[in-house]
Amino acid sequence: MYPLDRTDRVLLHALQADARATVKELGAAAGLSPSAAHDRVRRLQQAGVIVGYHAALDPAAVGIGLQALIQVQLTQHSRDTLAAFRAHALSLPETLAVAHVTGPMDFLVRVGVRDSDHLRDLALDAFTTRPEVARLETAIVYEHVLSTAWPVVTRDER
Repeated sequence: MYPLDRTDRVLLHALQADARATVKELGAAAGLSPSAAHDRVRRLQQAGVIVGYHAALDPAAVGIGLQALIQVQLTQHSRDTLAAFRAHALSLPETLAVAHVTGPMDFLVRVGVRDSDHLRDLALDAFTTRPEVARLETAIVYEHVLSTAWPVVTRDER
């Protein structure tokens, strides 16, 4: 864990709220000059605390009419099998997130598709044909609200 001070946490919260904030705005939020804010942000990037920036899209505007959670049970639990399935799932353009989980299922894959026909075809063509897949369960997502911010805590906070 990278040692974060109060100023780092303020900058990280500000960037998570608006990744396009200027260094002037970041500095004002953290009580720093723009050059000091720039140096801090660059240091957080170099340390691997900030790993990227992204644009949030409206799913409907890009043709995604349905989201689903596909729970996947694998035939075996070797590292090679896990890695092969994870790589395959991440290679699919419909995949939004992949989580390796505990319990009776091994993976939870969140997908975005056009409609229920697209979901059916994806499940049949991209998942059930895989030799490492033993079983699937699919749940349609009625509503998905994503927090865009991670909590920023120190080792002492609980």
